[in-house]
Amino acid sequence: MIAAIRTEPDRSPTTWIEDRYLHPGEIHASAYPTRVTTILGSCVAVCLIDTQRQVAGINHYLLPHAPASSELTSRYGDVAIDVLVLRLLALGARREGLIAKLFGGANVLRAFADERRHIGAANVELARTMLDRHGIRIVAEHVGGTRGRKVVFSVPDGAAFIKSIGP
Repeated sequence: MIAAIRTEPDRSPTTWIEDRYLHPGEIHASAYPTRVTTILGSCVAVCLIDTQRQVAGINHYLLPHAPASSELTSRYGDVAIDVLVLRLLALGARREGLIAKLFGGANVLRAFADERRHIGAANVELARTMLDRHGIRIVAEHVGGTRGRKVVFSVPDGAAFIKSIGP
């Protein structure tokens, strides 16, 4: 299910207010034109867009679930997805207007090449479960495989550029 994902950079004359690199554990949500870039291996980025309200956001998380004994941070998918949804709602998005794009979740370590249940797969599974729980439909995805990805996500229109990286 790959829709509305470009495999070449956008060459339109869009004026970006901001270029931003998203590190693991970070979240960006805005109504202002921003080009957000991140690099994913087994990590996952969930992009949410409300095209009617012209707001969008992206997160980048490393692990699916926050351990009970740890601090709740957006380095964990179960926290990062909830926080992204809340930030977009605070910007005026409507829950029923949100759609999602999902990226990452590769199995990049050769030591786990034969594993079906690797950390990348667990990250993707968590994203699908949480988005379903929020009632948010996934309209595009580029997940799994054995190579990392460079993702360039456009806020607020939700366009995405994906480039595979690594051997």
